[in-house]
Amino acid sequence: MREEKSNNPSLSKKSSKKQTWLWPAIYVGFSLLFVGMIWGYNAFISTEDNVAKGPGKEADGSGKEIVVNAQKESMKFPFDEAMLDKMTILNDFYDVTASDESQENSLLVFNQTYETNNGIAIAIDGEPFEVKAAMTGKVKEVNLDPFLGDEVVLEHEDGLVTRYRSVKEILVKVGDVVPQGQPLATTTENDFNAAAGVHLQFEVIDKGEAVNPRTYLAF
Repeated sequence: MREEKSNNPSLSKKSSKKQTWLWPAIYVGFSLLFVGMIWGYNAFISTEDNVAKGPGKEADGSGKEIVVNAQKESMKFPFDEAMLDKMTILNDFYDVTASDESQENSLLVFNQTYETNNGIAIAIDGEPFEVKAAMTGKVKEVNLDPFLGDEVVLEHEDGLVTRYRSVKEILVKVGDVVPQGQPLATTTENDFNAAAGVHLQFEVIDKGEAVNPRTYLAF
């Protein structure tokens, strides 16, 4: 029995149109999938690179890494370094491992009582001089004490604290952020260490304990 062929031209045209659009649609679909895979792979690689670089680095046009973190700040003298050759250490920091001469020079006497020095007493020709911030920091305290001497205390990002005592004409207040080298006050005398005359009592505190400023500065 012979099969009859369809003589309907509209059905033939519809079938032809379906076949015409089928393969282009499949091709476009695979193309979009491929592009999506490439984009996802590149995004993944970019994320991995950023993680590998770590914070503080970025890439320039040549693909090289550039360190953008500022170099760690080193402590400077708490006065104008041009006067360094005129500077005298009147009283040293008390160090149990230091020589007998250094230990003797680090004892402060008041009313026939000896006190060990937690910093260094600095004088410049016995005259008042401008006190400067040894490091960039925030003003933690401003204490007025006619006996020990007025003082400014700075705290720094690396956890250190610096103290500037026996000063007057204080130029900063609590909460101020001061850059390294900014003037803080002017040196004067105090009643506790009257024998030192006009001087700066400079102290460095690390994790709550006084440390020798010579560790950071070439006195």
